[in-house]
Amino acid sequence: MSNKQRLVLSIIDFLNQSIDDGTVKQDDKESLEVAIQCIGEAFGIDPSDQAQVDRLSIKPASLLSVFDVFLKTKDKLATPGGASAAIPSTSASAAAPSGPTAADKAAAEKFKATGNAHMSAKKYNDAIKAYTEAITRDPTNAVYYSNRAAAYSSKGEHSSAVLDAEKAIEADPSFVKAYHRLGHAQYSLSDYKAAAAAFRRGLDIDPSNASLKTGLQNAEARIVPDDSSYDDMPPLEPAPTRGASAPDADAPAGGTGLGGMADMLRNLGGGADGAGGAGGAGGMPDLASLMGNPMMMQMAQQMMQNGGLERLMQNPALANMMNRMQSGGGMPSMSELMSDPALRDIASQFGAGGAQR
Repeated sequence: MSNKQRLVLSIIDFLNQSIDDGTVKQDDKESLEVAIQCIGEAFGIDPSDQAQVDRLSIKPASLLSVFDVFLKTKDKLATPGGASAAIPSTSASAAAPSGPTAADKAAAEKFKATGNAHMSAKKYNDAIKAYTEAITRDPTNAVYYSNRAAAYSSKGEHSSAVLDAEKAIEADPSFVKAYHRLGHAQYSLSDYKAAAAAFRRGLDIDPSNASLKTGLQNAEARIVPDDSSYDDMPPLEPAPTRGASAPDADAPAGGTGLGGMADMLRNLGGGADGAGGAGGAGGMPDLASLMGNPMMMQMAQQMMQNGGLERLMQNPALANMMNRMQSGGGMPSMSELMSDPALRDIASQFGAGGAQR
């Protein structure tokens, strides 16, 4: 993105210059200014941001001068013998050293030292300018990009720090500190996955680096797992049944637990006064006394676990009988109980349990 931003800044500079020197008609000035603003916003370029301009500017060259060089080169190649003449020129340029000269490197080191002094004094803008001068003279040195990334992070411009850290890695993939700069900037932007990835890349080069290890631990601790990763996981413990929870507002009095069942059986056995020692009406078994039978207690617990007790307590016929008994209407007869399939089944189970007592 950095080279594209350089091109966009050069285009914006050319358009602004065209407005200033009168190349553009006055009637078109306002439209062109709107276009400049739209272009800058689309590519993240702010001509009023001097630090960004210093970092991306191609001055003293300009877009027009670069284009002139291109046209002259193109015309030269198009002339007879131009292509053959260009071949040795290309070979000569390839043979020539492409890196910065010794003088450039020496000057770059001085600017780096100046930038470091500004960093110590917390003059981050001045440090950025000094490191930019160093990069201009020696763009192959990863340290200058890394130091400028640190300056951007120090003033809270973490997006710019990410760009410079990536440039440092591009210049020297073995420069471990650049991965720490990148991870720190991504972490500060709350992109913890990207931060962890940057720290891991650095640890691949230097597995014993304590700073990278600490950064990776901090980043991984902040990573929130995707919700989708839990979709197929079984519950840690079974969900409680309704029979084991607090009774519903619509459930009959006495609840749906063992205590509620005991109350129900005492009512069935002898009414609301608790005379459960006597046998039930119509040859009905002594249901209240059955609750003292361990086998009956075990059966009742099984009913609670498999939902049978909940279904029994929600039986409309049983609810009507309970309401009638609590209102003094007397015990239901065995024939009345046997007319309901669910009650007939549970009564037969209780009867079998009582016979074994």
